[in-house]
Amino acid sequence: MTSIEQVATLATFGAVWAVLAVGHNLGDHVFGQTDHQAAGKAAPSATEIADGVSPRRGWGACLGDVAQYHLVMAVMLGLVWAVLPLQMSFTGLAAGLAVSAVTHAFFDRRWPVRWLLQHTGSPDFAELRAAGMNGMYLTDQALHQTALLVSALLITRF
Repeated sequence: MTSIEQVATLATFGAVWAVLAVGHNLGDHVFGQTDHQAAGKAAPSATEIADGVSPRRGWGACLGDVAQYHLVMAVMLGLVWAVLPLQMSFTGLAAGLAVSAVTHAFFDRRWPVRWLLQHTGSPDFAELRAAGMNGMYLTDQALHQTALLVSALLITRF
């Protein structure tokens, strides 16, 4: 038999997952980054590093994007928490948003996404840019969604 606490946990997880999914789309595509951040967050390229450019270049843009994105996420989670009787804690929110922030910054540097595709048998998918498809973007989004699943679990269970 399912207890009321189990039902509340499942309802909280479902609500948190939904808010993170919507917040991700708003943060990644609408409010979470400027054109400058989007263009610069993955810099420098391997060629630029070989030419002597600092590998730290681009981190400012990346961290600015991560901060704006997570501000959107925090506001949305806060609004939903204020309206719905969800079983969340500040510890869980901090843990979930921290995992999201770290993974978001890591994936948005782009080289980890390219490395993953190249080392899992999909190097051509990493280069796909045809018929409205972009392999790097699709993989980036899949990885962000996976990280948000972990974040939703942390938010729900802590």
